[in-house]
Amino acid sequence: MRIEYRIGINVGDIIIDGDDIFGDGVNIAARLEALALPGGICISRGARDQVRDKLELALEDLGDQAVKNIARPVRVFRVSVGAPAPVGADAKLAPPQPEHLSIAVLPFVNMSGDPDQEYFADGISEDIITALSKVPRMFVIAHNSSFTFKGKAVHAQEVSKKLGVRYLLEGSVRKAGSRVRITSQLIDGVTGGHLWASATTAISPTFSRSRTMSRNRSSARSRSR
Repeated sequence: MRIEYRIGINVGDIIIDGDDIFGDGVNIAARLEALALPGGICISRGARDQVRDKLELALEDLGDQAVKNIARPVRVFRVSVGAPAPVGADAKLAPPQPEHLSIAVLPFVNMSGDPDQEYFADGISEDIITALSKVPRMFVIAHNSSFTFKGKAVHAQEVSKKLGVRYLLEGSVRKAGSRVRITSQLIDGVTGGHLWASATTAISPTFSRSRTMSRNRSSARSRSR
C-alpha cells in the first residue's frame, strides 16, 4: 500500500514552548498542507522568495487563498514535483492528470437565497466526496482543494487543469418551503462537455438525501469503469 503525503512550507515567526511550537507561521504551514494535492507540496510567498532563483523548481501560482484562522489571504504556490523548471519565473503549470479515473466535486451552489442553506449545500458536496473516495482506483480531490473554487466563475477546463483531474461534478441546491431541489452535472474537464445530469426533489432537507445521492453517483461511476 502506497501512502502519499501532503506538505506545506512557510517561512515565518514561531513561538517555542517546551516541545511545542505554535503561532501564525505554523498555522499557515498547516493550511498550505491542506491545500496541497496528495503527494504534492504547497509553499507560501515567503518560502517562494527564499528559494526563488536558487532552486530549479516549477511553481504554479494559485493566487491569494483565504484560509481558516488567518486574518489575511495567503499567496500560495504549488510545487510541480518532478517537472522541469519553466522559462520565466513562476510560469503557470498544470499538474499531471492521474492515469486512473479522477474527479473533483465542486461546491454545490446555494440557489435558495438563504445564507443558512450554505451549510446544507456544502454538506452535500462533502458527502459525495466521501462516498466517491471509497471507490477503488478512483482519484478524488480533497474538499480543501476543490472548495477553493467556491463562489468563483471559472471554466471547467481551467479547473480540470489546476486540479489535475479528468472529470468534474458540479451542482446546485434550491430550497422552497419544505422542499429542496438538488441538481448535478458530470462534466468532461478536457472538452467541457456535459456527460450526465440529474435532478432530485426531496420533501425534507436532510443530509440523508445527500448520502443517498453520493451512493448513487459512486455506483454509477463504478459501472462506467
